[in-house]
Amino acid sequence: MDVQRQISLIERNTVEIIHKHELARKIKQKGSLKVKFGVDPTTPDIHLGHSVILLKLRTFQDLGHKVILLIGDFTARIGDPSGRIKTRPSLSAEKIRINARTYKEQAFKILDPRKTEIMYNSEWLSKMNFSRVLKLASRYTVARMLERDDFYLRYKQNLPIGLHEFLYPLMQAYDSVALKADVEIGGTDQKFNLLLGRHIQKSYRQSPQVIITMPILEGLDGKEKMSKSLGNYIGITEPAREMYGKIMSIPDELIFRYFRLLTTFPETKINTLENQFRKGKLHPKEAKARLAFELVKFYHGEEEAKKEAETFETVFSRKEIPSEIPSYQINPEKIADGKMWVVELLKLTGLAKSGSEARRLIQQGGVRWDGEKIKSVDAMLSVNKEHILQVGKRRFLRIKQEEI
Repeated sequence: MDVQRQISLIERNTVEIIHKHELARKIKQKGSLKVKFGVDPTTPDIHLGHSVILLKLRTFQDLGHKVILLIGDFTARIGDPSGRIKTRPSLSAEKIRINARTYKEQAFKILDPRKTEIMYNSEWLSKMNFSRVLKLASRYTVARMLERDDFYLRYKQNLPIGLHEFLYPLMQAYDSVALKADVEIGGTDQKFNLLLGRHIQKSYRQSPQVIITMPILEGLDGKEKMSKSLGNYIGITEPAREMYGKIMSIPDELIFRYFRLLTTFPETKINTLENQFRKGKLHPKEAKARLAFELVKFYHGEEEAKKEAETFETVFSRKEIPSEIPSYQINPEKIADGKMWVVELLKLTGLAKSGSEARRLIQQGGVRWDGEKIKSVDAMLSVNKEHILQVGKRRFLRIKQEEI
């Protein structure tokens, strides 16, 4: 494909490319580039916030470039200090190994496995002796390191900064040296680390990588960065029904931002939908339904997307109970005098992970029994026939006694 056409597709939705003319030159000279994306397996799941970058990597693959998914199994022992006001806790080697496996599996929901090389930075970082570490550390100054916002703020507020945290961006930069990366992609919060990669590559007499920064995706609340710790995320392996329902709950102002950053929907069609939305010709609910359909189709297939669209319309627009509800059979030994405590039932069925969560769900009005809202955490439920237990808007269970 023509170089300028490639650049046009690559720069869609990006925040910054440093530098575009270098990218064009590399494509002309090499044809196929090494495109690096490094991720530390600090949690077991990838969410839609991660997919913003993964979709850009897929664009590179579709253009014939080679993507290197670098699993930071060594850097995860320190943890990226970006945006942190305190030192990250260390992860065990076993936890890192488990998380790394799930990252690889989940990333292939977006990336083409045939055009992806999986690498682990322990392959070179674990083999560096102290002499080589000193050589790497000598290529950057403490003064420059303290210019970084998170380190600067911690230093000014007399908050501790571990010396090992200074090594983190140097390690990430050395990854680019080890891989001879042509391009590295990251979120805007990674700009310091990405620029340092360029600097270190130059000091090792390599052609500096082009860096591409991508937007940080807001979570379901429309305010904070999508994050598992904040509970405002959508995991890419979540069940289709959860994914569809969560998308239908996002603030209106996120609809077209999500369309652009999370789907492969053509820009011309997104612009048409957005114009109709601005003119009041497209209701927010319809726009969200289109978005939810596209995302569920991408991750779960078109049949699942159609099914969840119909289910959502049935349950929420017509206030009906869906036709397909999973069943849960209760052992009669757990039922006393034909009744069961609502908190115990929520825990037993897995709809609440603990008694405190069960109480919170009830107090927030999120639990219904045969359509009736449970108002007391002390409620005893009569389990004498088949019943429908509902938690929130999307979770239903058909409850009945186990036959002896």
